[in-house]
Amino acid sequence: MLNKLVPRQQIATVYELVLTELWERGIRGIITDLDNTLVSAKTPLATPELIKWLDELTRLGFKVVVLSNNGEARVSKFAAPLGIPFVYAARKPRNAAFHRALAILNLEPEQVVVLGDQLLTDVLGGNRLGLYTVLVQPIALAEEGFFTRVNRQIEKLVRRIHKNA
Repeated sequence: MLNKLVPRQQIATVYELVLTELWERGIRGIITDLDNTLVSAKTPLATPELIKWLDELTRLGFKVVVLSNNGEARVSKFAAPLGIPFVYAARKPRNAAFHRALAILNLEPEQVVVLGDQLLTDVLGGNRLGLYTVLVQPIALAEEGFFTRVNRQIEKLVRRIHKNA
């Protein structure tokens, strides 16, 4: 079970993702979390830097979908102006939301990367379906909600156990 909580890769920000390497591996799609992965939880819209990065993804041929546990208002306000499809109220790490995102991308699991900042939602959900998981350092820990803070404590325990295993 602990192996399902181990990401294939860890990066500080999405901008560190080496897109050409992913393309060479056959990756064609990106399922990405929203809060604390792309922007902070208090940032309603994409930053200019993020817009440039998302444009680069499209230029290179990647398909993108936002997969978030947030409600429709939050996710649509962010994704709709960018023309990015999204799944809201995802209830990650449940499989159903990841299956919906895969259907939107119209890709097989081995062709897709999951980007997210949480082991218990993004990494676990992606690993359960055989997706290539990338853990991104959270953008702003101080802005996280109660349940995310609880998850962070569990993540610390998991990391300690995994380190000592």
